Amino acid sequence: MSLLRSVVRNVKDDAVGLATTPVDTYREARYTAEGVLAGDISPVRPLKSLGLTVGALVVVLALLFPIYWILISALSGSGGSIHSVDGLRLFPEQPSIQPFVWVLGDLIVPSYRIGLAIPFTESALVFDTPQITFLDASAHGVDNPSDFKKFFWNSLTVAVPTVILSMCLVVPGAYALSRRKFVGRRKILFGYVLLTQVGGGLGIALLIGLYTVFVQVGLNDSKLALSVYYAATAVPFNTWLLKTYMDGIPVSYEEAAVVDGAPAWRVVVEVILPLSKAGLATVFIFTFLTGWTEFVVAQTLLGTENYTLPVGLFSLVSEYSVPWARFSAFALTFASPIMLVYLFAQRYIEGGLSFSGMEG
Repeated sequence: MSLLRSVVRNVKDDAVGLATTPVDTYREARYTAEGVLAGDISPVRPLKSLGLTVGALVVVLALLFPIYWILISALSGSGGSIHSVDGLRLFPEQPSIQPFVWVLGDLIVPSYRIGLAIPFTESALVFDTPQITFLDASAHGVDNPSDFKKFFWNSLTVAVPTVILSMCLVVPGAYALSRRKFVGRRKILFGYVLLTQVGGGLGIALLIGLYTVFVQVGLNDSKLALSVYYAATAVPFNTWLLKTYMDGIPVSYEEAAVVDGAPAWRVVVEVILPLSKAGLATVFIFTFLTGWTEFVVAQTLLGTENYTLPVGLFSLVSEYSVPWARFSAFALTFASPIMLVYLFAQRYIEGGLSFSGMEG
């Protein structure tokens, strides 16, 4: 629980920091300007910082321009296109949110019948809770919304078991390979490295065989079976990643806990895991994205009713045309949760990929 509270506290601090960034930037710029005018700060320093900031901003804008182009296409209405014969346009001619309304559909909190028995009588009070509508698709000219909510639920029910199954194998495996000495340890490590390098390629090359096996055992349309496959492919790389991170945690912390009388499970739960939260968060995100974004195997194994978001997005592509406005709106809505995860988990991803433990 202490690990979870720490993560929640850090996410809260990041949200507050993001909200106060404009104010902090204004105060810092004002302080620098006053210092330059007073002669306390050399004008070269702020000019150098400004130049580096502008350069970095140009690079970031160049990297984000494809996403902006997709947004323009999504806001261009039902007849939007991803390209224009009239040249480059930075703004849509007739902006419309209809494609996003089509993706989200009707956002309604359904009503429920609630019964309340009256004590010492045979009667009861029955009443309905009010139905709240946040978005009425028909009011925006959308009669047949997409199946985004169904695809979203399918992706969630694939990604969450993938994370649970993977973490149940990755965490104890990484700890054992990092802290325990046993027969065959080096061979297992080399095997993990081999699977890390060729596991994904083998999975695609043996896709036909995998599909045949799943059909034979009746699991070709099972989301849980797909989660098991994703977890199996995610274990080698993520175990090696977390193991390398745990290697940087000083052994003295464990020894101090053992001297204080802590059993082995408490050493892991209260010492190793809290110190490995950056590595754990990185593994969690990578594993979640494995189940959230994978397309080829999901399209091969799942039926229409169990399509995940990537397969649902691909289903919008017809043989002769692509509804680019709806396609773009679907893609942006699909990618938004991922962007938010990276935004708030950036500190953990950087820490987890640095392969460094605590210092001092």
